[in-house]
Amino acid sequence: QVQLVESGGGLVQPGGSLRLSCAVSGRTNSAYAMAWFRQAPGKFREFVAALNWSGRNKYYADAVRGRFSISRGNGENTVQLQMNSLKPEDTAVYYCAGRTSTASAYYPVNYAYWGQGIQVTVSS
Repeated sequence: QVQLVESGGGLVQPGGSLRLSCAVSGRTNSAYAMAWFRQAPGKFREFVAALNWSGRNKYYADAVRGRFSISRGNGENTVQLQMNSLKPEDTAVYYCAGRTSTASAYYPVNYAYWGQGIQVTVSS
């Protein structure tokens, strides 16, 4: 079994920055493609960013491209999401997700492993 645990969320003013981290533990001998999704109240869970198992290919939602950056940590079992120039509309619960399939990175249904989620609130 694989466990994902997010950290680094909180309250930030518009224009500020936050760095989310996702720690992967358990059966980590498989290659995982990792992603971040988010879900605001009353809305569907939406794709934010993803990287493939090697970390060389990265994908971003249009709403965050140029402001957010996804990367693997120094250890293979961590994934970060650097969020800059945050806007109130970025407010949501952010989820780390992992998949071993080669299906599309953009759809939550393709991810078998999920963290519990962490709140990010952008407000003055």
